[in-house]
Amino acid sequence: MGGRMETIMTTTPRPRAPRPQIILEVVRSSWVTPHLVRLTLGGPGFADFQPKDATDSYVKISFAKPELGLEPPYDLAALRETLAPADLPVTRTYTVRRVDQAAGTIDIDFVVHGDEGIAGPWAAAAQPGDRVVLAGPGGAYRPDPTADWHLFAGDESAIPAIAAALEALPADAKGLAFLEIGGRDDLVDLDHPSGVQLIWVGRAARDESTAALLATAISGHPWPDGRVQVFAHGERESMKALREVFLTQRGLDRSQLSLSGYWAYGRTEDRFQAEKREPIGVVLPAS
Repeated sequence: MGGRMETIMTTTPRPRAPRPQIILEVVRSSWVTPHLVRLTLGGPGFADFQPKDATDSYVKISFAKPELGLEPPYDLAALRETLAPADLPVTRTYTVRRVDQAAGTIDIDFVVHGDEGIAGPWAAAAQPGDRVVLAGPGGAYRPDPTADWHLFAGDESAIPAIAAALEALPADAKGLAFLEIGGRDDLVDLDHPSGVQLIWVGRAARDESTAALLATAISGHPWPDGRVQVFAHGERESMKALREVFLTQRGLDRSQLSLSGYWAYGRTEDRFQAEKREPIGVVLPAS
């Protein structure tokens, strides 16, 4: 009896190479609203920043504990050998609000709620000359010029990306933008085509019940004719509620949707990122 002998080779997956670190400096700080601060970042490191042609462009920012005196760039492999896990730099994801190639700067908007979180308090206290370590950018969405109309939806975390998309639309574009905010103090002056209606959805307080706010607002609003392109990002459970509106109620094709969670109520950023690999973290299941 004959046969073919096969050799099965096993390999150990190579660790993912760390993303190159870009070091920028705070050029200026300005408050857009009482809860939203915009940092303009630039300096010599801007030469290492390669913009993406996407209106949802984002970067990963590394934050180190000031009391440790760590100097960028951070050798994370070495730091893991010498620091306790709680002392390692942490990463947070933020939208690039605007890139100014002529000035060599980028703008990033940070939501600030007192001492809550890591990035917000840091951004609120940032001074010109402070250094920022980031990686990226990533991003994939840009408004489709062939769509008949556009629908945008999101909370404060998505407003920078929505604002960038609105500015990228042609002057004759049509659409609706549903923007969830905490109150009148959080209204943002957004440039947009006259054919795009801005609809501000007020939120008295943040709790589990607010996950339905955007879905309720969109379900109850007249639906324009024609093929729509949707950009909806924000709190995870809110996006799941919108998934039902878009796929079940309106019967949209998945190709018409850019839909995902930026964060999750009651979760730390690290837990939220970990849950992306679990059923609870899936906003748009694979078809």
